[in-house]
Amino acid sequence: MIMQENIEKICAVVLKQIAPGKKDRERILALARKLEAKVVSACKALGVEAEVQVAGSVAKDTWLSEEPEIDVFMRVSLKIPRESLGKVCLRVARKATRGSKQVERFAEHPFLEAFVDGVRVNIVPCYDVKLGDWHSATDRTPYHTNYIRKHLDAGLRNEVRLLKRFMKGIGVYGAEIKIGGFSGYLCELLVLHYGGFASVLKAFACHRRHIVVDIENHYKSRESELALLFKEPLVIVDPVDKGRNVASAVQAEKLHNFVAAARAFLNKPSKRFFYPPEIVALPVEELKKTLVERGSKIVTVIFGKVDAVPDILWGQLYRSQRFLRKLVELNDFKILRDVVWSDENTLGTFIFELEDCCISSVKKHLGPPLDKERECENFLAKYVGKPCTVVGPYVEDGRWVVQIHRKYTDVCVLFRERLKGGGRNAGVAEKVSLILHKGFKILVNEEMEDVYVKNREFARFVTEFLSGKPRWLEPA
Repeated sequence: MIMQENIEKICAVVLKQIAPGKKDRERILALARKLEAKVVSACKALGVEAEVQVAGSVAKDTWLSEEPEIDVFMRVSLKIPRESLGKVCLRVARKATRGSKQVERFAEHPFLEAFVDGVRVNIVPCYDVKLGDWHSATDRTPYHTNYIRKHLDAGLRNEVRLLKRFMKGIGVYGAEIKIGGFSGYLCELLVLHYGGFASVLKAFACHRRHIVVDIENHYKSRESELALLFKEPLVIVDPVDKGRNVASAVQAEKLHNFVAAARAFLNKPSKRFFYPPEIVALPVEELKKTLVERGSKIVTVIFGKVDAVPDILWGQLYRSQRFLRKLVELNDFKILRDVVWSDENTLGTFIFELEDCCISSVKKHLGPPLDKERECENFLAKYVGKPCTVVGPYVEDGRWVVQIHRKYTDVCVLFRERLKGGGRNAGVAEKVSLILHKGFKILVNEEMEDVYVKNREFARFVTEFLSGKPRWLEPA
């Protein structure tokens, strides 16, 4: 009972910060109407027929006062070819927000993000289609907006706000590729299904392997079909499209972090889950001391700006990271952790924490068991009397074994050789490869000092990486 009271008190305090007041509402709604009119005007000027409407959190009244975001959707005719949809609508969006900071984004097709009067604005194209007749991924969004407006009452809207702020605080909010977390629509559906913020946390705190939510009972009496259709650990069937899992973009790591944070909050409620302490970069001397004392090796691959819009950029970075991780592991270096980071402007990095960056020049290689005669013959032909063989072949535990020279004993040499020329043959994504081809640096431990001092965001990221502890996790 006392714990419940604590949760309610904390939520009441947080709501005062995130629920829009009268002036906030008037300002944002006025700006939304203004932007809607500008997009309509731009459409007419450029000869684009479109139904323009405000969608997203502002239309659904689930936005946070501290971080308002306006989504304006252009519903265009199917006469515009699919391959031209993004290009045509980007022209409209740029004209409608001329004079503002503009960033091209990419979902299934390009759209424009602009900053107008200090507010983030997304102008997104979609087709004007009937329910279920989808021609692009964004065609569903107006139907999502209408569904939530119809089913979510005023009280539950504040519960959504609490869930969004909680997820932002623990770093799992946002379905964009960079984050791989929970979308606003997903938060709304979770609150709608479970009945409130605390109820969502309680449901996920009990999470074991699989959560399935089908609000509209699309698969009633056919639950076995869900396992065949959706393989993800979290399945939230889209109320307006039974063939879509709203949670498909949620990475396993983000889901698990949410589960852990939900349990911790319910056990010991604190405002720090909503507003974690700021990261303060370690002073350089303390950074050096930390790196020496931890005993591992932090190997950082530094490169320049990748010429791609943010969503493409992060897709390329994550893909490259996966291949580099595999490369390092296949060459027998022991990875403790690895991450990728970019400021999306001038600097990109792959960071690997290894047990050591240098390993023995000899390794044990297991051959086939003796009952595999043909394989044994091939193994012996490959290793008997060969330059790569150090010891053996010999029989151990019923199979042939050999000790051979490793090709790479220093991970820095591995990176230099395999990334030389861009690293495409190592699996590096195309746009990242183009930048690596121009040049990169490999830094071990304190060799990152110069970059650390010059780039404040990189310094904060490294500080958080070295800690490894979620910011919401209180000291014992």
